[in-house]
Amino acid sequence: MISEADFQNELQLIISNAIREDVGEGDHSSLACIPADAKGKAKLLVKDQGIIAGVEFAKMIFNYVDPALEVETVITDGTPVKHGDIVFYVSGSSQSILKAERLVLNSMQRMSAIATKTNKYVVLLEGTNTKILDTRKTTPGFRAAEKWAVKIGGGENHRFALYDMVMLKDNHNDFAGGITLAIAKTKAYLKENNLDLKIIVEARNLQEVKEILASQGVYRILLDNLDYETTRKAVTLIGNTCLTESSGNINENTVRLYAECGVDYISSGALTHSVYNMDLSLKAF
Repeated sequence: MISEADFQNELQLIISNAIREDVGEGDHSSLACIPADAKGKAKLLVKDQGIIAGVEFAKMIFNYVDPALEVETVITDGTPVKHGDIVFYVSGSSQSILKAERLVLNSMQRMSAIATKTNKYVVLLEGTNTKILDTRKTTPGFRAAEKWAVKIGGGENHRFALYDMVMLKDNHNDFAGGITLAIAKTKAYLKENNLDLKIIVEARNLQEVKEILASQGVYRILLDNLDYETTRKAVTLIGNTCLTESSGNINENTVRLYAECGVDYISSGALTHSVYNMDLSLKAF
């Protein structure tokens, strides 16, 4: 998996690129009417309900824009919030607060939506041994923050990208000449390149599950778009040989039923690609 240092670097890249995109040569609106030495204070106001996320990321943004800005945290990441709650206060240069405002809001609104949706799935899975995973179906350029939000909501992160885990899906297997060949080629490739990466292989039916098991050395089998009965049979067949994961159009109405089939993980792209931003605002006072 991606290291903590690399993850933090990804977050810094998000911030630097977003400020470049949003500010460019300068915030002329603020420069035109706000004195350079003007000081101000603003509060992050919740106008919705759910799980707040992105507080620590907001601090990173403020620090990047102006290390002299001071943030007083009232509500921490992962806390349920309601309309009217104040999450934090930020004080310092008025120009700096305004420069950071939009990136802070855009980030926190989306991260809070993801954390809120993830938490709903986590609650639905209570009492089972199944954990909810995100996917690579994230907003381009914002993946690290979205995966952070999944963790804040109580979920777990799947692989970060194509480089930190091998995942042989149906197209890989078909292009490689079949599952057995795909796994064999992968093992040889990892050995030749001295790479220590876990291997996940997708199965579309019980016959493919048996084929994967025969190859050995697979970390997790991805049971893709299988019905409940077939999923239960697959879990029994796999036993303790490796971990199991269900995926494929699983939603809030079906996630518990798949968990009750006994899978270790359920992955859902909906955690990051199908959310409505939480309504937040940054108000001067």
